[in-house]
Amino acid sequence: MRKILSLTLGVAMTFACSEKAVEVDYTQLTDEERLEIAKEIAKNTIIVDGHMDLPFRMYNQGNTMTGEVYDFINRQESGNIDYVRAMEGGMDAPFMAIYIPAGYQDRGGAKDLADTLIMMVERLATTWPDKIALAKSPEEIEANFKKGLLSLPMGIENAAAIEDDLSNVEYFYNKGIRYMTLTHGKDNLVGDSSYDDAETHGGLSEFGKEVVAEMNRLGMIIDVSHITDKTFFDVAALSKAPIVATHSSARKFTPGFERNVSDEIIQKIAEKDGMAMITFGGSFLDQAYSEKNNANRAHIAAWLEENGLSRRDEAAQEYINEYMEANKPTVHVSKVAEHIDHVVKLVGIDHVGLGSDFDGVGDSLPEGLKDASMYPNLIAELLKLGYSRADIEKICYQNFFRVWKAVEAAAGK
Repeated sequence: MRKILSLTLGVAMTFACSEKAVEVDYTQLTDEERLEIAKEIAKNTIIVDGHMDLPFRMYNQGNTMTGEVYDFINRQESGNIDYVRAMEGGMDAPFMAIYIPAGYQDRGGAKDLADTLIMMVERLATTWPDKIALAKSPEEIEANFKKGLLSLPMGIENAAAIEDDLSNVEYFYNKGIRYMTLTHGKDNLVGDSSYDDAETHGGLSEFGKEVVAEMNRLGMIIDVSHITDKTFFDVAALSKAPIVATHSSARKFTPGFERNVSDEIIQKIAEKDGMAMITFGGSFLDQAYSEKNNANRAHIAAWLEENGLSRRDEAAQEYINEYMEANKPTVHVSKVAEHIDHVVKLVGIDHVGLGSDFDGVGDSLPEGLKDASMYPNLIAELLKLGYSRADIEKICYQNFFRVWKAVEAAAGK
């Protein structure tokens, strides 16, 4: 990292005195000055986010293909992203997660749900073609950026979407899916989930090994978020292409939380020229936040039992809302920067990116990073730590583009 770099005064309005380049130590600026520079960087740099759960949120609200199109283009009071807030925050390519809840593994319909969610994303692009476009490659994102269009690339979250048919990997690739998260909340036919203690396969299943090979063949990115450590190392041993954790934070800050990636896993990801994309949920970022959340849930469960109520009861809902508001834990955007800094110190600047999990982690987002308008706050925190514009460009998109192109280059080999 370089703390000192040339900055054209005409670009950073805070320092607009002449067109001469001066050297600015970002760490010595005020918070207000850093934020103005961060806003300029966000506006003029492509920002890719590895994971957002907007499609399933739209689905839950009834904005399916038979309902009204979700009003993505105007500012919304709920949720974490819409077109207005994306533009304010400089977000250019949020990966739309085609999320398949683990329940579909038992009752069926996973592929059909994936198809529906994909069509819903496509519908956003066809409804507002002057503002939104799909994207299936780094080159398409770059072209859309130059046109002033918001890109909507897609990835599947939970390989249950392919059901038990290997040919469905190619089916979804042809529909524009460019990464697939191998599991979600429970073990599936592909491998074991970090949220499930059953260890059904002891890592990747035999079918899962075929899936990894097929993803390599097609040039589909393998997402290692949500899988167990054993499953991860099976993937790392088999994959001929780089691998990515599209929305995982560093386990160093949350000991024992297997959903986050350990230092050993981060090092293996870097060894394979992949990357970890840091996620923003409070329980992923901070152990104290997670413990307070767990304590709150335990208290509510005990109170419900003591009073013979269920969560659906009006009296219970009133108490829960009041209690949770009064006892809500907090975490600051600076903690996300700490996770990024940890990965950089461990394996270098080339192996880290952003994977917010917006619309997927509820009301647990950090202060200063509550929605897509707030990416400049994170960039300002990185400037405060001494990161340069070149470093931030790598974190925002260049690292991911490098990995994506390397996965494509390895296809068929």
